[in-house]
This record gives sequence, C-alpha cells and structure tokens, in this order.
Amino acid sequence: MARLRIVAAGPGATIQDAGRFGFQRFGVTPAGPMDFSAYAAVAAMLGGGPRDAAIEIALGGLSVAAEGGALTLAYAGGAFDWRRGGETPPAAARLTLREGEVLSARAGASGAWSYLGVAGGFDVPLALGSRATHLRSGLGGLDGRMLRAGDALEVLVDQPTLDEAELAAPFLAPGSRAPIRVLPGPQDDYFSPAALETFFSGVYELTPRADRMAYAFRGPRIEHARGFNIVSDGLAQGAVQIAGDGQPLVLMADRQPTGGYPKLGHVIFADLGRLAQLRPGETARFAPATLEEALAARRTLLEEIAAAPSFLRPLTRKATTARLLGVNLIDGVVDALE
Repeated sequence: MARLRIVAAGPGATIQDAGRFGFQRFGVTPAGPMDFSAYAAVAAMLGGGPRDAAIEIALGGLSVAAEGGALTLAYAGGAFDWRRGGETPPAAARLTLREGEVLSARAGASGAWSYLGVAGGFDVPLALGSRATHLRSGLGGLDGRMLRAGDALEVLVDQPTLDEAELAAPFLAPGSRAPIRVLPGPQDDYFSPAALETFFSGVYELTPRADRMAYAFRGPRIEHARGFNIVSDGLAQGAVQIAGDGQPLVLMADRQPTGGYPKLGHVIFADLGRLAQLRPGETARFAPATLEEALAARRTLLEEIAAAPSFLRPLTRKATTARLLGVNLIDGVVDALE
C-alpha cells in the first residue's frame, strides 16, 4: 500500500483529527485542529469524517513524497505557497501525488495553519478515541510529537483515486478584516460597561506569545471591576480570559482544562478559524454577538463545510517540460496515403 514520506517538516507540524472529547474532567486536553473549518474542508474533499487524521502545518512548512504508489491528497487553510514538482497548484486543492513526486508547502501571503489529508486517512493509533496530537502531554499522533523528516505515514483504508480539483469555498476566503465575534460571558459581570466598551472598540495586536495553547493579544487595557481571580472552572476553545495585566488571552485547541481568570466572553465557533489564522503582529477587532447569532453562524458554517465538494472545480495541471517528457503524446497511427 502507498504511504506518505515526510521529506522535511518545520516546527509545529503535527497529526490532528477533530479532537479528543469527553476527558476534560480527567484533565485531558481535547487538542484537535486550530482551524476546524480548514481541517473539515479537507476531510469533506476526500469523502472522510472527523476521525480521519490530517497533518496540521504551521508556518515552518512541510515537504512530503509518495512511496509505493500514487496517493490522493487534499489540503486547505491559510494562503500557503504549495509546490508539486515544478508546478504551483492553488492554495486549496485535491490532487494526485504520484510515486516519487514531492509536494511542499511554505508560509505564503497570509494565514498561520494549513491541513493536508489523504484519501482513506492516515493510519495513526487511537489514543483515548482520537488521533490528535497534544505536544505538552505527549499524547496522540506519532508518539505525541511533531512530525520530522523520515516519518512514514501509512494509509488506513485503501481508496480509489479521486479527480484533481481546486477548492473555492467562501468559508476559506483569506484576509477577512471583519471583527471577530464574541459571545459575552460567563464572567462578563467582572467587568464594568466601560471596560467591555474598551474591549469591543479597541484594536488588539497578536503578540509572539501565540501557540496552540493560547493567543495573547496586546491593546487597550481592560480594567477589572471585581478582581481577576475566580474559582477555577472549565475552559472551552475561544474563551477570552483577562488576567491581571488587563490584556485578552484567547484559549485555543491545546488549552488547559480549567482556569481561574474571569472570562469576558467566548469567540464564536464560526470565527475561531479566522482568529487562528492570524500571525503575530497582525491585529483584530472584536464585536459582541448574541446566542442566536452565534448558533446561526455555526449552522451556516457547518452547512458550507458539508457542501465543500460542490465548491470543487477541475484542476488543470500546467504543461511543464518534465511533465510533457513523461507523457505519451502519440495516440494511434494514421495512414497518410489514404
């Protein structure tokens, strides 16, 4: 069976699936993709589901090669620069990687994360029902670590080759400057109306203290009205904690299970991907959302992800010299005397 060989892997490249749920009460972090929208789009393009493992690629990039046969791959996420041999495929696509071909990704114009999947999923052991990697605990993925050159990823289920196609999906549009929507609570009463206004009217810059655990922002100080300590309670992805420094800390996929800083609100599910795709030095604005708006946006996003195959368009491979030399351009024989 064909497998995918890691030729080179920059820092942050890991195996992820939709996440490890049901164990936070035991102190186990869910992990999973930073940008669920992009991860799920890859799964949808390949006909897979939320338990299919994919490679999450950070700004350090990735290069892979097919061994033992051709593989159908799909990728989506930030506007990374992709290369297949001498070709430059689009920023989101499904394609065939033939034996010996190398596919590589490096940071492009925007975005911080991209996802690469294979038809049939990667054959990675389940750990507590998930293949997601949590680096701090060494759980999941390949021995709980980042990918490195020489790793070989087998395919879980042999799948037929799918047609090559480009993905043009509205929920993956890069560079949106729309405010990140936040559902207030559950400790928004720890902040005065003036402090909430400061947060929702200010511009906040993502600092270098940004990783899979949390994104630390810098901007106008948010004053506490009732102190900055609470009895520790459970944490969800997107929680906006305000610690003693008065700066927003947004908890991400590898968040700790509980925390003791008041939470001004939670980034809504539909906007978590856009937030995750920010790079240090980029800025964001935040806007309040109602529960009804958050639920409606979630439904819309999930519907668009499910419809991802309908956003696929045929992908035309450019005619490079190397490719033309490898193709038989003669088809049949004619008799010129007839």
